[in-house]
Amino acid sequence: MELRSIQRRNRDETVSARENGYPMQRPSYGYMFVRLSPTARIDHVAIDEVAAEVIREVARRILADETGDITYNTEAARLNREAVPAPSDRRAELYARKPKGHVWTGKTVQHILTSEAALGYLMHGGRPVIGKDGKPTRIAEPLWDRPTHEALCAKTAPKRAGSHAPQGTQLLSGRSACGNCGARLYLSGKRKDGQCAYGCTGRVRGLKQSAECKPAPSIGVTELDAQVSEWFLARYGAGEVMRKVFDPGTGHAAQIAEATAARKRLKSDRDAGLYDDPDEEAWYRARYQEMTEEIKALRALPERKPGMIEISTGRTIAQEWLAADTARRREMLAEFDVRVVINARKTGPGNLHQISEKKPRVTITGVPAPATHMMEKAA
Repeated sequence: MELRSIQRRNRDETVSARENGYPMQRPSYGYMFVRLSPTARIDHVAIDEVAAEVIREVARRILADETGDITYNTEAARLNREAVPAPSDRRAELYARKPKGHVWTGKTVQHILTSEAALGYLMHGGRPVIGKDGKPTRIAEPLWDRPTHEALCAKTAPKRAGSHAPQGTQLLSGRSACGNCGARLYLSGKRKDGQCAYGCTGRVRGLKQSAECKPAPSIGVTELDAQVSEWFLARYGAGEVMRKVFDPGTGHAAQIAEATAARKRLKSDRDAGLYDDPDEEAWYRARYQEMTEEIKALRALPERKPGMIEISTGRTIAQEWLAADTARRREMLAEFDVRVVINARKTGPGNLHQISEKKPRVTITGVPAPATHMMEKAA
């Protein structure tokens, strides 16, 4: 009986706190609870600047991507490589507890990006809590605005078709192909000199188009990476790096949609008989009139549509390439659609030591040069 009484009191306190716009659960990533003393109740919810900067950069990179190689899964892998604390470990740091070494997952990143908790709303059951004014209850400043939220939801929506973004550590993962059969090259083990090599394994794997791939091309990883790096810097190195960011525009259309949805929800509650009491009719009419006037005022304002804009960074592509790690360089290759084709060396008849190359050993292609800039994909 005592246990049931405690559970009932806890449920009642939670419901009461939710109705009064008071947070009871743990904060969403990017936020923290502020107490005036360590044992006091929560005074207010504030933005955790460290975590907010992390997730805002993730959102910017995903929105700026046009290649399909930057997704919430690859961002989770990047955060793990950079040893960024996962949400639970970040909360542990805020409360002076020892982190447990949890890792980021793609599902976690997607949930944070698409949850309306990032708009500063009090959440319950995955949805914002509706206040007495008929609108979502806001308990903190938003991490980004409504247009950005909608753009993130659209960009991270499940795709029905298409290949997965590469998450490997090799520079040319998914960007090198066999010159004989066109199959993708894979790491084919170490050569006699001890270094790993790219090679065509299509014939070994039984691919139909690779049945006549003899001899299969092979080239050392270090050798090919050096050639690609030299070619890339010579072709694009002088260009300027532009930081691509999302401009939410005026956001009036999103505000109109949100106000219209709140008015529709209020009207549906009235149709269901929630405001039939004479004491509530005046409140209902006042709220409905306020929402209608707000919608009219927003529709009268000029609208600027959201979109991506470019900001100069003052850096050249060569500087960015030399300072980047392998994963960042792979993103740069994808931005310029760089493709590498490897051909096998041919031996001349009667002399096994004489090499004659009928085709170029390595063929590299990309977007037409000169390139004036590229989109920045990482800080």
